[in-house]
Amino acid sequence: MPLSASQRKHLEKRLQEERSRVVRDLAEFARSESEDTRQDPNAELSRFPAAPEDLGTDASEEEVDAAISMRQSAELQQIDDAIERFKTTPELYGICENTGEEIPFERLDIIPWARTTVESATP
Repeated sequence: MPLSASQRKHLEKRLQEERSRVVRDLAEFARSESEDTRQDPNAELSRFPAAPEDLGTDASEEEVDAAISMRQSAELQQIDDAIERFKTTPELYGICENTGEEIPFERLDIIPWARTTVESATP
C-alpha cells in the first residue's frame, strides 16, 4: 500500500529532524576539535600524559571521535540523498532498491533515509 499523504508529510518532517540532528552533532564535534587544538601557553604541560598508563588514551579517543564524525558525515549524505529522492522522484522514495517492494512505513519512521527493506538489506 503506497504511503498516504499524512505519512509522507510525517516522513518529510522526520528527514528534516534527522538532518538537523546530524548537522548539530557534526558542528559540536567541529567546535570541540577547534577548542582542543587551541594552545594555552600557560598550560603547555597539560597536553602531555600525567602517567605512563595515559599514553595512547588521547590517540584512541581521537580515533573514535574521527570514526564517529565520518559515520555521521556518511549518514548526512544518505539523509540528503533521501530528501533529494523525496522531492525529485517521490515515486521512488520508500521503494526498496533491491526488490522494488515498498519499504514499510514503520521502518521509514525509524530510518527515514532507508533505501531497502530489512529483509533485502540482511544477507
